[in-house]
Amino acid sequence: MSSSQAFTVQPSAAARSDADRQAILAAPGFGNHFTDHMVAIRWTRADGWHDARVQPYGPLSLDPAASVLHYGQEIFEGIKAYRHADGSIWTFRPQANGARLQRSAKRLALPELPVELFVESLRQLIAVDGAWVPSAPETSLYFRPFMIADEAFLGVRAAQKASYYVIASPAGPYFTKGVAPVSIWLSTDYARAGKGGTGAAKCGGNYAASLLPQTIAQAQGCSQVLFLDPVEGKYVEELGGMNVFLVFADGRLVTPALSGSILEGITRESILQLARDRGLQVEERKVSIDEWKQGVADGTISEVFACGTAAVVTPIGELKGEGFSVGSPDAPAGEVTMSLRKELTDIQYGRLPDRHGWLVRLDA
Repeated sequence: MSSSQAFTVQPSAAARSDADRQAILAAPGFGNHFTDHMVAIRWTRADGWHDARVQPYGPLSLDPAASVLHYGQEIFEGIKAYRHADGSIWTFRPQANGARLQRSAKRLALPELPVELFVESLRQLIAVDGAWVPSAPETSLYFRPFMIADEAFLGVRAAQKASYYVIASPAGPYFTKGVAPVSIWLSTDYARAGKGGTGAAKCGGNYAASLLPQTIAQAQGCSQVLFLDPVEGKYVEELGGMNVFLVFADGRLVTPALSGSILEGITRESILQLARDRGLQVEERKVSIDEWKQGVADGTISEVFACGTAAVVTPIGELKGEGFSVGSPDAPAGEVTMSLRKELTDIQYGRLPDRHGWLVRLDA
C-alpha cells in the first residue's frame, strides 16, 4: 500500500475556522496545538498494513489490556514540514526518518512500515491540513509519526496487532529569545540505555528513562542532561534527546561514534555531510568526558553544540557536574556552530540550493 488512492479521508466536523487557525499560527509555541486531522493505518499479522485513512484528530480508544500499556511496544519519529517563500510545502529527508522508524520497529518487535508509505502518510495529512503549515520565519509544522502495539492480551510476546498514526503540531521558533548557548548537566548516576538495549531505537522508554536525570539537571540550572556510555561510564554518548558535536581549534569536527546505544540522528548525519562538503576534517569516534573537560579548559576545543530535529542546533556554553564546571553560560555561540545551523536551515527553507536531494515536496 503506497498510492494515494489507498487512503480514505474523513473530514473533521470540528475543524477550526480560518481565524482560529491563524490565531494559533501567530504564536504556536512548540507542541501546544494540533491540526484538525491525523493519519491512521492498521496492521495485523494476518492482513499486513491496511485501512489507511485520514480522520479527525481525537482520542484513541484502547483496550485496557493493550500491549503498549503493559509492555511498552511503542516507537515514534519527529520530522518537520517547511513552507518556502513561494508558498510550497516541503519536508527534509523523510526517507531517512522512514528507514529509522523501520530500524526502531525491528528492535521493538513491531511491524516495519514501508518507507514509501511513511512518506505518503505525510503527504496525505498535508493534503487536508496544509493550511496549518505556518509561514513566519523559522516556523514549521512538526509531524509526530508513531506506532503502538494495541492487541489486547496479557503475556510477554510481540503483539500481533499494531497501529501507525501521524499527528502534527505547528511549531514556532524553538528559541523564543534567539539561539543562545545553554548549560548542560553530566549525569554519572544514570545511563540513557544499556549495552544491547534500545538506545539506537527511537522509543518512548528511552525518553522516560531520561526524565529523572533531566529533572536533576534542571534543579542544577541546566537545560539538558548529558549521558555517558553504559559500559565504562567515561565516554560521551548523547543528551536526553540530542546528539553532541565538538569543534576543535584546529578545525576538526568530532562527534561520538554510533555505539549501538546512541540514536542515529538525521540532523547529526546532515551536519556531518555539510561539514565534509566544506572540507572540514570530520571524526566519528569515542570521546571521553575527560577529553571534553580538558579540551574546553585549555582551548583545544573551541565550540560544543547539540543537534536534533526540534531545535536543529543548540550551542553548549557550559558543562556542569558534581564538583566541576567547564565553559561559561555567558559564552557566545561559536562561529562554526552558527554557520552550520544557518546552512542547514537555509536548505530546509529553500533559501539555499539542495545539493544532496534532501528536500521532498509534500503539496504536489
